[in-house]
Amino acid sequence: MENFVFHNPTKLVFGKDTVEKIGEELRKNGIKKVLMIYGGGSIKKNGVYEKVVRSLHDNGITKVELSGIRPNPVLSKVHEAIAVAKKEQVEAILAVGGGSVVDSGKAIAAGYYYEGDIWDAFIGKYAVKKALPLYVVLTMSATGTEMNGNGVITNEETLEKLGFGSKYVYPVVSIVDPTVQYSLPRDQVVYGAIDAISHVMEHYFDVAGSALIDSIDEGIIRTIMSATEKVIEEPENYEARANLCLATTLALNGLTKMGTTGGDWSSHDLQHPLSALKPEVAHGAGLAVVFPAWMTYVKDLISEKLIKFGKNILNLGDDATAERTIDELRRWYKSVGAPITLKELGFTQEDVQKVTQIASKHAPLGKVKRLDTHDIENIYRIAYKF
Repeated sequence: MENFVFHNPTKLVFGKDTVEKIGEELRKNGIKKVLMIYGGGSIKKNGVYEKVVRSLHDNGITKVELSGIRPNPVLSKVHEAIAVAKKEQVEAILAVGGGSVVDSGKAIAAGYYYEGDIWDAFIGKYAVKKALPLYVVLTMSATGTEMNGNGVITNEETLEKLGFGSKYVYPVVSIVDPTVQYSLPRDQVVYGAIDAISHVMEHYFDVAGSALIDSIDEGIIRTIMSATEKVIEEPENYEARANLCLATTLALNGLTKMGTTGGDWSSHDLQHPLSALKPEVAHGAGLAVVFPAWMTYVKDLISEKLIKFGKNILNLGDDATAERTIDELRRWYKSVGAPITLKELGFTQEDVQKVTQIASKHAPLGKVKRLDTHDIENIYRIAYKF
């Protein structure tokens, strides 16, 4: 087990009828004016918008709205929002939506006090020194961004989808009401679950770790898998939905990172070019394809951990092997409706070359095996031919 420091400053407000508490939380922290950002308008259909607006009004909070944040959020929208926030002199960012909205909120909050292009934070040219406070009302559980200091944005001009991290962009308060997620389409539930599973696996297959954290990892993944199956059958099963929501939050709030070297993350780095090239490809869908391909490529280096994964998570017992674990994980992905090849995602052989070029800009990737351009292309080709 590696040395570590664990500190998570986000206040998590979880459960039924908690959306209405957002105004009170802002007021208690002295916030009087916010930039409220959201996506395509689903929050107006499921009642979240009305609840948030009423709570802001009742607590004397003025809002400026900016909608239109899309899945796989883009830098141009972040630039637009930063300009609005500065013009209106808001005191906080209120992100109402899923991971894309929250990640955008982090970039906006960090860019508010920066005179340059906030993309500099994503390419390592700027370390965030200050940010507006960020508040979250989560409407889709997947990324864990509601309780961490990380964000991912796509630069449409360079076709790069990159992340940044800063202690200054942890949400001050995140509200998670599982009931507002009852109406989510099945594919969003599935892809969100796979995203969260992948977050845990990035740490589980780290070059270091501990038996305790492994057990926590295994419990989170088992919970996500069983809750996802139940939610697909019964979308309004509160206990299943609540377990799924909380598990996805714990998957990336720092808990599973303790005692590791920080995770491998090459599978995420390999997925991001897929969504950068084809924005319609959901992050979780891409991970369902790429992660098993990475496992296959490096299986000799993680065979013991794969066998443990197969036994303790996939119930393979003494029949668990590295190969069978990978096959069973892919079988489960397919059983819940996820794609398991690049072909299913609409990629061609020519696209494999394109995403290899994009991913290779930041090579070498990963820790289990340092991936160069040759390795990256081989993994994509495994994902294509699976």
